[in-house]
Amino acid sequence: MPAPADPNAAPSRSLATVDDAEAKRAFRDILRWIGEDPERDGLKDTPARMVRAYREYFAGYETDPEEALRTTFTEVDGYDEMIVLRGVTFESHCEHHLAPIVGRAWVGYLPDRRVVGISKLARIVDIYARRLQIQERLTAQIANAIESVLKPRGVAVVVKATHHCMMSRGVRRHGADLVTSRMLGVFRDHPITRSEFLALVDSKSESA
Repeated sequence: MPAPADPNAAPSRSLATVDDAEAKRAFRDILRWIGEDPERDGLKDTPARMVRAYREYFAGYETDPEEALRTTFTEVDGYDEMIVLRGVTFESHCEHHLAPIVGRAWVGYLPDRRVVGISKLARIVDIYARRLQIQERLTAQIANAIESVLKPRGVAVVVKATHHCMMSRGVRRHGADLVTSRMLGVFRDHPITRSEFLALVDSKSESA
């Protein structure tokens, strides 16, 4: 029996056996299924637009997130305090209904001699967000990738997001957001360090 797939691993591109023409036909079929005429003027180019849009929505499958963290810096004059990137915006899609997940991520770590450019932290959020997701896994993947590559003394990630799968269908509730967190190393073991990070997440001075 084959081993179960690792949800943290980059998907194999050998699974991509559907080409653009097949995808366009599938989108045309969906248009017919909902009761539309894919040949009318307003919809003739929609299948091609959807192919381009989905390629952008799910571009995270094309990138190795850990590779984005490989370039690090060691000339930090002994800096060993907390580094936190706050309020990184992202858009994802839930794997259950392909409905949008829209939110922000707070990413922090305590370096051990090596730091990474802040744009790389935002890039990690984006790479994992541009895959089919559940928020709990997204949160864990961001933290695990940083821990795996940087080997810091600790990693902390908090994600706050709204889920359109419960806003536009199902229970149809607006105004609620889901909050998830992943604490590793000193952030898990030392309550004071964890509280310092969470205070930055909840700071009233954060951007709206």
